[in-house]
Amino acid sequence: MNKVKSTQYTEKVLDHFRNPRNMGEIENADGFGRVGNPVCGDLMFMYIKVAKNNKDEEFIEDIKFKTFGCGSAVATSSMITEMAKGLSLEEAYKITRQDVADELEGLPPIKMHCSNLAADALRAAIDNYRTGADPEVEVATSCQLEIQVILGFEEFLGKGAYNEIPENLEELRDKRILIVDTGDQSLELALKLTEYTGRVIVLTSSKQVPGREEIAKKLKKSDVKILHQSELNEVKGELDEVEKVVIHDYDEDENYDLFVDVIIHMAYKG
Repeated sequence: MNKVKSTQYTEKVLDHFRNPRNMGEIENADGFGRVGNPVCGDLMFMYIKVAKNNKDEEFIEDIKFKTFGCGSAVATSSMITEMAKGLSLEEAYKITRQDVADELEGLPPIKMHCSNLAADALRAAIDNYRTGADPEVEVATSCQLEIQVILGFEEFLGKGAYNEIPENLEELRDKRILIVDTGDQSLELALKLTEYTGRVIVLTSSKQVPGREEIAKKLKKSDVKILHQSELNEVKGELDEVEKVVIHDYDEDENYDLFVDVIIHMAYKG
């Protein structure tokens, strides 16, 4: 078994690593997700069994996982299965990587990507159940980065860069807006902003249209442009105004500039 240094991990992480919950495989699972990280080699499998409650709502009756990776990958997989078991599909789909890390009372910065794998694996399993989507998702996230370092973001915070929903959406009218996919709230904001501008772009690490089924359908029918398998690296501008961002495209493995007026990343903590 891998050794984990206790000086780097919380007791809760160590507990889930040493005594993982819900490890294994569900035979004839209703939904299956397989997520891999080509950078560090972590691999995660998620299996779900879906049932209906007395209100005819679908929920996760059982969930199991198999993980090939570091101690954090095991711990985050274990934790997310505990978090998701018994939840409705809608509630389980909304679990974010930060939610997982918070439940574990923190992770070493360079291991935050592991909680991202767990959340993506669960969403892939739910998508596979709901729509028959490809259960395999490749998450290209560097193991050497913290939650994420975005050069220039803090410099333009409140000056075109936002880590929360702007108070006055009217000020964004006719702007070129880039929204980083951080979950359903960010995607709902993207849809809302199409009422103010015809230039809304969503940046996501996913190969597929992100969001729960209802939101994904709305995105497909909307004017929102989606940049798949991409990551925000830098925000640039002059005179206290955002002018462009640097995007890394994992499919092409290259960076490129995108001219925007506004960038919204609701999970960015700096």
